[in-house]
Amino acid sequence: METTNNKTAPIVQEKERNQVTLELMRRMRLTGMANAFAESLSATYAESMTPDAFISWLLAREWDYRSTAAIERLVKGAGFRYKAYPEEIDYSISRGLSQNQMERLLSLDFVREGKNLFVTGSAGVGKSYIITAIGNHACKNGFRTLYSNMSRLLGALKVAKTKGNLEAELKKIERCQLLILDDAFLVPLDIKERSILLDIIEDRHERKSIILSSQLPVSSWYDAIGDPTVADAVLDRIVHTAHQIELTGESVRKINAAKAGK
Repeated sequence: METTNNKTAPIVQEKERNQVTLELMRRMRLTGMANAFAESLSATYAESMTPDAFISWLLAREWDYRSTAAIERLVKGAGFRYKAYPEEIDYSISRGLSQNQMERLLSLDFVREGKNLFVTGSAGVGKSYIITAIGNHACKNGFRTLYSNMSRLLGALKVAKTKGNLEAELKKIERCQLLILDDAFLVPLDIKERSILLDIIEDRHERKSIILSSQLPVSSWYDAIGDPTVADAVLDRIVHTAHQIELTGESVRKINAAKAGK
């Protein structure tokens, strides 16, 4: 008997009707609906449903499947280095982190409005975790997000420029509704990196959001950028309407290690 794996192959008439229905769902890539229908064949709860209720249930399962798959694609595409989630942020540690401010940021209104967020503080206070948690939450709400260490991204874009691919790479970044740059200005920028950073900022100005984390306070970014003209242009476009979180206190890793040792 011939298989029916492709879209145009005829349905074998001898197959039991439910199996034909299941195969058609899978051919049409209605995976969530097919999984639900397969469950219904081995259970009795579907028997208590009216036909319209059963169809509604199948459609709901398909919708849930596609929503979950879309979120998984967004999270994978974001390139997060860490697994971090808003519900796991520890507000009991004294570091200047306001739960009220975080809840406002997690509404993601700043992303919808194309505004920016800066998270500053010394090493180990949880900057990367917080910005990753916000980024993960943005993905779950359907926002295309890109996470990267700033130095690594600018280095990769310098290589792209030498290969003639810079414009294509910048377009990919521009399509992201949220760009997260971790460890910003940790390494001084060279002339090529300054130019590329200005291109990124200009593409996103007042349209799409950037989250920056840095060990340096915002007041030191001007000197870190290096060139006064570029620094003026970059900071003028990102600072004035940005939200800010300034973290203080001891390293969270140090605190957690001390707790674990007790």
